[in-house]
Amino acid sequence: MRSEQEMFRLILDSAANDPRILAVGMNGSRTNKNVPKDLFQDYDIVYIVEAIESFLCDQSWIDRFGARLIMQTPEAMELFPPTNNGRFTYLMLFEDGNRIDLTLCPKEQANHWHEGDRLAKILLDKEQLLPSQAEATDQEFWVKRPSQVEFSDCCNEFWWVSTYVVKGLWRNELFYAADHLNENCQKELLRLLSWRAGADHGYDFSVGKNYKYLPNYLTKEEYEALLKTMDVSSIGKGWSALFSLQKQFDDYAKQFSEKNNLVYDQKTAEKVIKYSTAFRFKSPN
Repeated sequence: MRSEQEMFRLILDSAANDPRILAVGMNGSRTNKNVPKDLFQDYDIVYIVEAIESFLCDQSWIDRFGARLIMQTPEAMELFPPTNNGRFTYLMLFEDGNRIDLTLCPKEQANHWHEGDRLAKILLDKEQLLPSQAEATDQEFWVKRPSQVEFSDCCNEFWWVSTYVVKGLWRNELFYAADHLNENCQKELLRLLSWRAGADHGYDFSVGKNYKYLPNYLTKEEYEALLKTMDVSSIGKGWSALFSLQKQFDDYAKQFSEKNNLVYDQKTAEKVIKYSTAFRFKSPN
């Protein structure tokens, strides 16, 4: 696997030797000093270019980065509609394990090449085209203290979508039930736990994309309880996961609201738990 030094040299030399490339920026995890380094970190690179069309007409220029295992070009796809913002992106995973997410950005967009991402760093600027950039920071992704409305919305979403899970399980529609349980209920519980982590440790850190660093702020028992709710491989396990999520959310919400002077709608929680229990034992499955 090519080293980080080799990859940066390749990225910057490729830009320096191509007159069509005017500047190079980087964002993502490699600019974040709070993210631990590992072999899976991408190189999120932006080439600010003179004219994108010249790169697209003959795309053999990307071969300079190495043999590719697989590549995706979002702007050229139909199944997953692109943003159509005038840019073009090459997501490249190479056979040696390195990955470059390379975006071509027209020079007309140079002033906002990073699209507002504060985790951004200028690596090369041939013509002093780019505006000065503050030191990269992940502050915009820090856990934020919830307002009463945000806390109530989180709770309402959890208990409301719980009823969808009940409906799916009762009908023996496991895909439907699992999707709502994982994509809605579980995520609201993770949101609540991230708020708790912020309240306990100070709102000056990020729990990462998809809450990937949240386990660092859970006890072993809490983490294991969450993991058990991820098994929705049968209707019976789906019911168990739902009841476990409901109990965990109810307990955490009560504790968090009491500690942070927030109002928790305990009555609604109790009614939804009763509703869920009733349909579990009336279930034909």
